[in-house]
Amino acid sequence: MSKRNAGLAGLLLLGIAGGAMVMAADKKVEVPAWLAPKIAGLPAAKREFLLSDKITNFAARHDLLFKRFVDKSPAEIEAYVDGMMQMTEDFKFKAGRDMGMIPLDTGDERFNAWKTKRPQSMNPKREPGPIYLDRYIGRWETGIKTFANAPVAITPEDLVAGKVDVAIVGAPLDMGSGYRGAKAGPAAMRATYGAGGIDMYTMVDPSDELNIVDYGDIAVDNMSTERTMSHVREEVAAIARTGAIPFIVGGDHSLEYSDVAGLADVHGKGSFGVVHFDSHYDAGKGGEHFITHGQPVYRAVKEGHVLGKNYIQVGLRGPWPGPEGFEWMRDNGVRYHAMPEVEKSGWNVVMERAVKEARDTGKKMYVSFDVDVLDPAFVTGTGTPVPGGLTMREAIPIVRRLCAETDIIGFEIVEVAPQLDVSYRTPLNANFIMHACLTGIAMRKKGLTQAHYLSDVTTEHGADTPAGKKRYKPEKVVKDVTKPI
Repeated sequence: MSKRNAGLAGLLLLGIAGGAMVMAADKKVEVPAWLAPKIAGLPAAKREFLLSDKITNFAARHDLLFKRFVDKSPAEIEAYVDGMMQMTEDFKFKAGRDMGMIPLDTGDERFNAWKTKRPQSMNPKREPGPIYLDRYIGRWETGIKTFANAPVAITPEDLVAGKVDVAIVGAPLDMGSGYRGAKAGPAAMRATYGAGGIDMYTMVDPSDELNIVDYGDIAVDNMSTERTMSHVREEVAAIARTGAIPFIVGGDHSLEYSDVAGLADVHGKGSFGVVHFDSHYDAGKGGEHFITHGQPVYRAVKEGHVLGKNYIQVGLRGPWPGPEGFEWMRDNGVRYHAMPEVEKSGWNVVMERAVKEARDTGKKMYVSFDVDVLDPAFVTGTGTPVPGGLTMREAIPIVRRLCAETDIIGFEIVEVAPQLDVSYRTPLNANFIMHACLTGIAMRKKGLTQAHYLSDVTTEHGADTPAGKKRYKPEKVVKDVTKPI
C-alpha cells in the first residue's frame, strides 16, 4: 500500500470509528453511527469505493445507499460492495472485448454519397434566387407544400441573390433519441398550416416584411448520428454565412448541439446566448454517447460554444434533473425558470424575468424550442411529454417577444413526432410557435421592439370613442342571396 493510500485508509478508519464525517476523495460523506462498526473491517480499497462518488451509479446519494445496509451483516455489506465494484469495472470499455463503434467501410466508393451535392453544371441553367413552386396564388393548400408557403432556395447563392432574411431548413434526424419518429417533423409541418399569414396580436405579417425561403432538408445518414451532426453543423454555418437567419426544423433535440456549434463557427464561441424551452434541462453528462437529445446543453457549454451564464432555461418540470442537475446549472451560471417558479410567481412574472435576462445579456440570441415544453394537451406527438407544461397562450407571446426584443441569429423547433398524434395539433401548434418567432423578427425589422408590443387595432375596438363614432359606416343592406327567387 502506498503512503497516500495508507494515510487515506487511516483517515477513513478514524472517521468510521467515530461515526462522524469521513473524507472520500474530495468529498465529505457522513457515515451513520449504526453503520460505522459494520464497515470498520472493510479493506481500505473497498471503504474508499463505498465513500466515493462512484456509488452514484447505484444510488443517487450515500444516505440512500446506506439505508440498504440496515438489515445486512458486515459480510453481506462487503459482498454488496464487491458487487458494485465488479459492476463498475464491467461498465468500462475494454479493448479486445468491446467495440467503440461499428467500423465504417471507408473503401466504399459511395462513402459520402448521402451528403454529396449535385454540381450546378448538372442543373438546368437559371438565375440564382428563390424559386416559387406554386402555380396558384390564392390558397396555401395548393401546389407543392413548403414551410410557411414560402418559395424554395437550393444553394447559398440563392440565399444571397434573394437577400433572404430567414431560411427554414428541415433536419430529419431522430437517432439522438430513444423515441423514434421526430424525423417526420419537417414533412408534417410543411403539410400543416400555421407558419404563414398575419399575426393578429401585432398586425404584422412576416412574409410582408421578410424574405423567407424553404431551404429543403439537410441530408441525414440514417445509420450514424455522429456523421449527421457534422454535416448539419456545416449546413447551418453555410446558411449563417450568407446573412440569412437559419430556422431549423427537427428532428430530435440532439440537433441543438450541431446547430449551436455551427452558429459559433460563424459568430464566434461565446458570442451569443441561448433561450432553451424544454421540460428537460438537456445537460446530461456521462454515458457512452457524447451526443444525444439529453446532452446538447452540456456539450455546448463544455466545448465553449455558449457560456453557461448566457443560457436561459424555460419550462423545466418532471422527474429530471434532480438536485445535481440544478447544482450544475448554478455552478455554471445558467438561469433557469422551472414550472415551480411559475406556480409560485405566475407566468407573467416569469415571462418578464426571462425576457429581461435575454435582453440584459447584450448578446445575440438563439432560441431552441422543444415542443415538449408545451403541455401534452397541446402536443401529444412528441417522444417525452410531461404534464403541467406551457399553454399555447403562454408560449406564443414569450417567443414573439424574444424574437422582437433581442437580436436573433437562429431558431430551432424540435421533437415533433407526428405519428404519435392522432390529430394534427402537434405540427399545427409547432407551426404557430415558429410563426411567433418569424413575427418577432419582422417586428424588429419594422422597429417595433418596445416591450410586449401589441396592436391598438386588435386590443381595443374603439367603437365608443369619438374617432370610432365618426368613422361609423355600416354596410348597405342588400338582397338575401340564400332566399329562393
